[in-house]
Amino acid sequence: MNIQNYMHGRSFPLGATLYPEGVNFSVFSKGSESVQLLLFDHVDDPKPSRVVELDRWTNRTYHYWHMFLPGIIAGQLYAYRVRGPFDPERGLRFDPDKVLLDPYGRCVARPAAYSRDAARKPGNNAASAMKSVVADLSAYDWGDDAPLRRPFTKTVVYELHVGGFTRHPNSGIDPARRGTYAGLIEKIPYLQDLGISAVELLPVFAFDEQDGPPGLCNYWGYSPVSFFAPHGGYSSRRDPLGSLDEFRDMVKALHHAGIEVLLDVVYNHTAEGGHDGPTLCFRGLSNEAYYILEPNKVFYANYTGCGNTLNANEPICRRLIIDSLRYWVSEMHVDGFRFDLASILSRDGSGQPLPSPPVLWDIESDPVLANVKLIAEAWDAAGLYQVGSFIGESWKEWNGRFRDDVRAFTKGDHGKAGAVAQRLLGSPDIYGYEEREPEQSINFITCHDGFTLNDLVCYNDKHNEANGEENRDGSNGNLSWNCGVEGPTGNQEFERLRNRQIKNFLTLTLLSVGTPMLLMGDEVRRSQNGNNNAYCQDNEMSWFDWGLVARHADIHRFVKQLVAFRQNRQLPIGRQDTTLNELLRNQPVQWHGIKLNAPDWSHESHVISATVSLPENRILLNIMVNAYWEELAFEISPGGDVYEPWRRCIDTSLESPDDVCDWFNAPEIVTSTYQVQPRSVVLLITRARGSGML
Repeated sequence: MNIQNYMHGRSFPLGATLYPEGVNFSVFSKGSESVQLLLFDHVDDPKPSRVVELDRWTNRTYHYWHMFLPGIIAGQLYAYRVRGPFDPERGLRFDPDKVLLDPYGRCVARPAAYSRDAARKPGNNAASAMKSVVADLSAYDWGDDAPLRRPFTKTVVYELHVGGFTRHPNSGIDPARRGTYAGLIEKIPYLQDLGISAVELLPVFAFDEQDGPPGLCNYWGYSPVSFFAPHGGYSSRRDPLGSLDEFRDMVKALHHAGIEVLLDVVYNHTAEGGHDGPTLCFRGLSNEAYYILEPNKVFYANYTGCGNTLNANEPICRRLIIDSLRYWVSEMHVDGFRFDLASILSRDGSGQPLPSPPVLWDIESDPVLANVKLIAEAWDAAGLYQVGSFIGESWKEWNGRFRDDVRAFTKGDHGKAGAVAQRLLGSPDIYGYEEREPEQSINFITCHDGFTLNDLVCYNDKHNEANGEENRDGSNGNLSWNCGVEGPTGNQEFERLRNRQIKNFLTLTLLSVGTPMLLMGDEVRRSQNGNNNAYCQDNEMSWFDWGLVARHADIHRFVKQLVAFRQNRQLPIGRQDTTLNELLRNQPVQWHGIKLNAPDWSHESHVISATVSLPENRILLNIMVNAYWEELAFEISPGGDVYEPWRRCIDTSLESPDDVCDWFNAPEIVTSTYQVQPRSVVLLITRARGSGML
């Protein structure tokens, strides 16, 4: 690079780009009058060791401010100060006293004295501000690692929190690695044993832990300060670049174990909050470009419930999102993304939904993203609900109607039998018109937001008092049922019913056509004490209690067996490369009620029964669901001379290990009816005589 480049730098690429001679810095800041590049020796320093004034004539191209500094190496801490008009009525909020992160910074260093409050109040905040870090991306040895590209038909997703997964004292992880990427690596054998094929990590973008209620924190991580940097709080290493390498170590280890890595990404808002929020990055660089503002421009549109909304279809913000996604795929090797409040990405600069949102089509058509998993939470906090109507051909969707219909039916509500029948088939009533694959439906009962599966059957009402908002926060519509008593109980009758209901939910989720998702700890009845909004609870309420694995070994075993069924490891079919989900797609279904060929879709119905034929494999499956509170006799399709006797593979009313058996060890059923116990699910399987192992 010649001397002119040293002096002026280049507008592209954005961020801090390392070269053998030094670093090129470039940042977008429309409307600013001057920009300072700040260099720090230590993250806790009260003032920068060097201040570089960027000349508006020689270090600016269009709205990009840039500078090449020779001799700078990886690990250098840096930030910006930007001078310009502070005029909220024009949408301008420049503050020359505030130290700003680089929107394209690859790592974020947080000082011990970090203060969100100082970033909100007038005055210099250099000592308490987060700083960006220059990174050398080429220094990491990936070996032969690459994204796994497993099809959705073979995918079982496990949503987990990186910190909470191993932070509990009984995790067996060394204290220095609890709650970290390194700690998660040590628990990979647990995920393999469970049969998980993809982990969906709650936000790992660097976020503001102080963005929580007074005295509490932001635990979930839905408060991003950077869209490129892995969260430093999940690193066991204390050096500025430690989180970058440790995150990549985790991805590489998960891939080696055959597990994909999906990121829960938040491109709908930032940690800067509303009009009275802190100035951390975007607000102080180009407020109007990054955020949707109200018509008066003083206040921020709040379609997220988090104080502000990113202006995702504005060209600068749109480029930021695409560049971020490309970075996590190409440089960090992640396999896919779940987009938080994805419907917000369909809104224009005034907040109105667009029929053909540019940013969503950019993501859909980008060649770098062509082979990654794209999952949309197809709604937002302002009432926009697009389940079944989200744009594009490659997007999959969290199916909120699967969650609600199965919850309601399983707890005994009227009028849900027909809807649940559709959910079992991949929700063709929602997605069928698109002629899309049934895996478009991400089937789940619980996720981080709401009750855990245990609490769904233990509480009628939310109990969020610990959040400090007098139990006003969190959803009131949980479709839960406590099975007769609120909260924990020593009554074994109630506990048996709760166990049964949990197994019912798990069976319907893992045997339905589509892509199943499980919540961390549901396989061992993890509880949050009835809190359905534990976003601010970084404590044992939210952490995975590893003592539950032994305490609820029956449920843990049940989940393992169900996943094995789904992955076709326990069925009389020789083709181990074909999953049950793939076998069930587009196969004929014969619906019944308690009587053969007499389905009951009435408002009062609490039963579903169906026979599915897999003619290519000469197998029949018969599922019977009794959500009624009394035992019912279901007629069974006769096999005659063609099929062997039915075998009972699942009966959720039975105690472990009889509740689920692989086909080869399942007991035969020779009667013409089966007594399905109250609130139970039964699966029978038979094969044609003389089939042997096909």
